[in-house]
Amino acid sequence: MIDLRSDTVTRPGQAMLAAMTGAETGDDVWGDDPTVLRLQARVAEEAGKEAGLFFPSGTQSNLAALMAHCARGDEYIVGQAAHTYKYEGGGAAVLGSIQPQPLENAEDGTIALERVAAAIKPIDDHFARTRLFALENTIGGKVLPAAYVAEATQFAHGRGLATHLDGARVFNAVVASNQPLKALAEGFDSVSICFSKGLGAPVGSVLVGSKALIDVAHRWRKVLGGGMRQSGVLAAACLYALDHNVARLADDHANAARLAAGLAQIDEVKVASVATNMVFAQFPQADCAPLEAWLKERGILTQMLYASRFVTHLDVSADDIDTFLAAVKGYFKR
Repeated sequence: MIDLRSDTVTRPGQAMLAAMTGAETGDDVWGDDPTVLRLQARVAEEAGKEAGLFFPSGTQSNLAALMAHCARGDEYIVGQAAHTYKYEGGGAAVLGSIQPQPLENAEDGTIALERVAAAIKPIDDHFARTRLFALENTIGGKVLPAAYVAEATQFAHGRGLATHLDGARVFNAVVASNQPLKALAEGFDSVSICFSKGLGAPVGSVLVGSKALIDVAHRWRKVLGGGMRQSGVLAAACLYALDHNVARLADDHANAARLAAGLAQIDEVKVASVATNMVFAQFPQADCAPLEAWLKERGILTQMLYASRFVTHLDVSADDIDTFLAAVKGYFKR
């Protein structure tokens, strides 16, 4: 199957599986899994932070970070379109007793700093205490402008707020911007980095930050059920991904551009945006369900909506993109 629903559908290849089965392991809850320790140290070093902590998922990594920054009754400022607010089950509020203050994202994923300033609550018992400003990179496939990130993090720190980056696809931003991870993580007190999307690992995220922050997050990981035992088997996949699957993200970006260019040639389709490995396009509402079925019959998995998202990844080739485009053209010409 050609699966364009998300880059989360990637499967480990034989070389990654071999790295996993050959991993040296220990009990990570006791802190003595050598492969996990190696992964945490390497990611922290590349991000320019003091320490790292391995998590089963990005959702849990983000939540533990928010809980490490904020206490019960505190507040974090976040974008309306951000994953931590919109797509993670309301975990900050439900499990962390942290109030989200969502603000509208601009087209490029930024949040106007004057709106952030207006949303920061006064020191008064009537209000939740504003503690944290959270951003996401990439967001909707778009790389946050470097100048904005620098200004936003400086602004937040100047107002006494901590900063967190949901870096679920930060390596896509690394490749697209030709900047090292350390540069993109600069200014953030914590960064959550996911390995189970474009990097192709089956499981895993690493939270990086100061040693003091990671010590607090370590306790919350345990409370949230994220303490694993011989998790070096999983960490080995992430280490393999760092060694082999970062630079090749450029292929995914090229395939997304190829997909967008092909869709733009179809009269019935309007390409809304393309950035890194994501293409957003609009289809006639009446055609969405039958087109999705048509594609599935031809071995192509999509989620067809009026505003559809197509995501390229290491299991999708340029030939697969051409097959998809031919199938879409065939549907509208039938």
